[in-house]
Formats: sequence, C-alpha cells, structure tokens
Amino acid sequence: MTVTHTNTTEAPLVPDFDDDSDRKICFVCSKGNLDMAYPALIMANGALAEGIETHIFFTFWGMDMINKKTMDDLQFTALGNAAMHMPPGLGKLSDKHMPQGLAGLPGMTGMATKMLKKQIADLDVPEVPEFLQLLSDMGAKLWACQMSVDMMGLDADDLFEEVVDVINVGEFMELSDGAQIVFV
Repeated sequence: MTVTHTNTTEAPLVPDFDDDSDRKICFVCSKGNLDMAYPALIMANGALAEGIETHIFFTFWGMDMINKKTMDDLQFTALGNAAMHMPPGLGKLSDKHMPQGLAGLPGMTGMATKMLKKQIADLDVPEVPEFLQLLSDMGAKLWACQMSVDMMGLDADDLFEEVVDVINVGEFMELSDGAQIVFV
C-alpha cells in the first residue's frame, strides 16, 4: 500500500466571527464532578465577558450542578484520573502524578475535594452555586434536560432557582441552532 501526502495551501476551515456577528454558544454539562463543573462555568464566564449569548444545558450527572440537594457538595476523585498531580507544597513530589493505588483509599475523595476547593478559592473563583448565580446575573441562560429530570425523579422545585426551564432535546436543538456547542 502506498500513501501519498498532498500538500495543499488551502486555509483550514475556521469559523468567521466578524465583529457584526451575533455569536451564540451552548455548553452541555453532563458530569457532576467538581473538576468537570468548572471548565464550562469558566468558559461561560469568558463568553459572557465577550458579549456572546450563552446557554448552559445540564444533563445526566451534570444535573448535580443545579440540583439544590447536591450543588453544594460536588466531589472530586483522583480515582481513574491519571493526570492528577500531587498537592502543591511537596517540593519535587508536586511535579509527580498521584499514584492510582492511593486514589481508592478511604478518605481520598474527601481529601482531593478539599484540596481542589482550596486551590479554586485561592484563585478567587466562586464555588459552583455562587458561580451559577453570577453567570445568570450576567445573562447566561441555564436549562435542565427533561429526560434527566424525569430519570432522577426531580421536578422544577428541586432545581436552582435561576434555571430558566426544563426542556427536551428537540427544544435544545432549536435553542442551539447556529451556536457553537461545547460538550463538557
């Protein structure tokens, strides 16, 4: 078999967002871990700061971010997270990855959660409920997935007050028409 590489001079396909465009972005939050909550919230904050219409759609375990019973207690685990580093302040050990054998020991999730919350707080980043309130106040629209609400036996009263509505996937498709979609 012969493989031929053709060198083309065509520019890569890149969206063209001129200054006059009405940009829209939709973040899909599908995980309720503490370390998976912040990427969408931070990117949504950046998008809002740039004047971009911003929507956040919570589905499956991402519902923990907007469930009143769970949103204050999101956890972080090193188990299965081979990229996790040792805590700062351990000298040269801080540059090493957390051994996976330690991650499953009792109390490690609590320790990892506490460590991550401290690092986030040290950067003056608000905790998830306060961050969601901030984003809503800035104009972000928060949406809950109808199937996930049904699957988890929730109703609108169980959700963070700033959730605009519980919508189905068809309504999300309509809402996200023309938007960049970022799945977290």
